Amino acid sequence: MASKTPVGFIGLGNMGNPMAKNLMKHGYPLIIYDVFPDACKEFQDAGEQVVSSPADVAEKADRIITMLPTSINAIEAYSGANGILKKVKKGSLLIDSSTIDPAVSKELAKEVEKMGAVFMDAPVSGGVGAARSGNLTFMVGGVEDEFAAAQELLGCMGSNVVYCGAVGTGQAAKICNNMLLAISMIGTAETMNLGIRLGLDPKLLAKILNMSSGRCWSSDTYNPVPGVMDGVPSANNYQGGFGATLMAKDLGLAQDSATSTKSPILLGSQAHQIYRMMCAKGYSKKDFSSVFQFLREEESF
Repeated sequence: MASKTPVGFIGLGNMGNPMAKNLMKHGYPLIIYDVFPDACKEFQDAGEQVVSSPADVAEKADRIITMLPTSINAIEAYSGANGILKKVKKGSLLIDSSTIDPAVSKELAKEVEKMGAVFMDAPVSGGVGAARSGNLTFMVGGVEDEFAAAQELLGCMGSNVVYCGAVGTGQAAKICNNMLLAISMIGTAETMNLGIRLGLDPKLLAKILNMSSGRCWSSDTYNPVPGVMDGVPSANNYQGGFGATLMAKDLGLAQDSATSTKSPILLGSQAHQIYRMMCAKGYSKKDFSSVFQFLREEESF
């Protein structure tokens, strides 16, 4: 039972909540914190320990996972007035599964190292469904010697745990994946819209695409057209899934990284603008596949 010492978990939102539950299922006691106390209630009711700050988590646990929305939230959780670094113990393992700027991950890693602890970035792919089923993909950056320790915990929440290299490379892999996902989703939405207007049945068109060279995850697993597939956000008025706001945020990170590395991302930049426009026009809470609906409504393009 030595390995089942308490694990700290900070950030119990759409992703953090099911991830923490999967740690519980594997027998790990949790030390919980979220900036919204209501998010902790069901864990408290289940007998898990809820504390009042990230610093208190660090005082009680030497393995901590953070799952936060933005770079600013991550900086606050680690370096803030009541942050993890105020009370972190030497030798602690700190795993950040937020999707944030790789430069921020590197900066946090330096601060953590000064305190004699270990920081790893481990952003995820797979969305809420994979978080619930424990089938997330973790992209891990950090000291390779610590990867096995991280893998023990991450393997409770994901089916793929991939070591990417130094701190920041996990974020880099995540940002690149989501840029491609956004581009392919927009491409799928444009294609389906054009086919429908040319008189093709959407289910038939999707079937043809998915047996042809245009096939991609957005067309065969997460089709954006209502009525083509069951069990995806497009079948439920684009509720749930991965919000357009989050996609716009990730594309902003890709844009920043492209600028700093002088990398041309013509389609990535265009995708960023499209998702920003969607957020400005009332789509921010809808799943990112709602770009299909947005493009159908935007006759002015």
